[in-house]
Amino acid sequence: MSVKASLLSELLLQKRAWVPGGRNGEWMHRELYELIKGEILEGSLSGGSRLPPSRVLGQELGVSRNTVLYAFDQLLAEGYVTATVGRGTFVADVPLRPARHPSLDPAAPFGELPASSSPTLSARGTQLLARRGASDRQWGAFAAGVPDVSLFPRKVWLRLLNRHWRRPSSETLSYSTVGGHPALRRALAEHLHLARSVRCEPEQIVITSGIHQAIDVVSRLLGDPGDRAWMEDPGYWGTRSVLASNGIEVVPVPVDCHGMAPSEQQFHGPAPRFIFTTPSHQYPLGMSMSVPRRLMLIDYAQRTGCWIVEDDYDSEFRFEGRPLASLQGLDSHERVIYMGTFSKTLFPGLRTGYMVLPKSIAVCATQALSELYREGQLVQQAALADFMAEGHYAAHIRRVRHLYAKRYALLRQAITRHLGPNWPVASQDAGLHLVLLLPDELDDVRISNEVRAQQILARPLSHYYQSPEKARRGLLLGYACVPEDLIDQGVQVIARAIGTAHSPR
Repeated sequence: MSVKASLLSELLLQKRAWVPGGRNGEWMHRELYELIKGEILEGSLSGGSRLPPSRVLGQELGVSRNTVLYAFDQLLAEGYVTATVGRGTFVADVPLRPARHPSLDPAAPFGELPASSSPTLSARGTQLLARRGASDRQWGAFAAGVPDVSLFPRKVWLRLLNRHWRRPSSETLSYSTVGGHPALRRALAEHLHLARSVRCEPEQIVITSGIHQAIDVVSRLLGDPGDRAWMEDPGYWGTRSVLASNGIEVVPVPVDCHGMAPSEQQFHGPAPRFIFTTPSHQYPLGMSMSVPRRLMLIDYAQRTGCWIVEDDYDSEFRFEGRPLASLQGLDSHERVIYMGTFSKTLFPGLRTGYMVLPKSIAVCATQALSELYREGQLVQQAALADFMAEGHYAAHIRRVRHLYAKRYALLRQAITRHLGPNWPVASQDAGLHLVLLLPDELDDVRISNEVRAQQILARPLSHYYQSPEKARRGLLLGYACVPEDLIDQGVQVIARAIGTAHSPR
């Protein structure tokens, strides 16, 4: 059977997929190739059909013959058509494209999960997405945990990057097998000792692509499926997701004004393999863990042989007094694994974090990172080492800390202005966000959705709890990336939504 050029061109035009003229020639032949391939895979052009001569099809489509020839050549190279000199070009017998599964439809609503019987996702994958916490928006009022990336000294950074790109060594352009660039590990060891009272040698530091990757490596290296991990409740959704994906059972542990507060039953029950905690600035409620509570956890870890994982995600930003010392600095038993990130101090897209490990497992973690991820980015790490060594890192933190303190104060004033001086807020003059607490009878998820429709991000506090029956209601309000002139306006939107929720329906 021969396909007439007029029929093929009409088929493409009916699908509104082909508008001749006005495009670069290379894009035109690629587009024509994609369109004909799609018709073959969908069965509109059946196997054995003879395609129109290139000259005739070009005239029908309003393109040059070469454009059609290039498209035919690509189809021939990939096996969608066959060609015989003197006979023409024929559609090959290829399997038809299967019908698109609804869960793969790009037009499907965001967040819509496939049915439990779907063959697309595993049970573990379905569980992972059922409690997903990552937002599709990462900027604007009041995105929590996001720094003001516009303040990053880009010119300085570009100069440092160019310095290392001019004459990069073969080693810096290859895979990293040593846990990160040596200069960055040295700079970090010095900085963490002075700023966070972390006790370590450079060899104990392993550079990662963020805290998520660090948690993944540690939970795989030191834990087995079925092991348990204590985790603060409420706590960071990302930690919970990574642990659950690796088969680690997450056991929620409540927090009080002194931080993580295991119950007597938990203390005297089976010991966990891990204890995940944010002692310097509890996420998301903001309290700091007391020294007695810290020493109690360290003693418990030493007696039971479990590992404490200290997530020190944003402790550089304390607006009154010096940042609190790390939990790791109190540990004389080498049971604490310290994790940090540059996502909060510099910018999230840098994707650079680190972990400080006990000497007994540092080399193993370096080898595990190479085995799982084949790390690199050594040129970027070398530039970051210079950025720290030359004082730019400390200067940047001083600058943004002052600005974040100002924005924090403006947010507190706006809350007082629109919701009253006694409205409860969970914060400690530190970090990148605060929690606006709500009465238990209000639905923080509903309020979050209402203000989101007005371009305001306010994540519901209840989503950070693993135990729904114990969840408090509230809204996380990040202030670091919000211009000063938009803070009051954003709080006004939230206050109206709260007032509406209070009103009888």
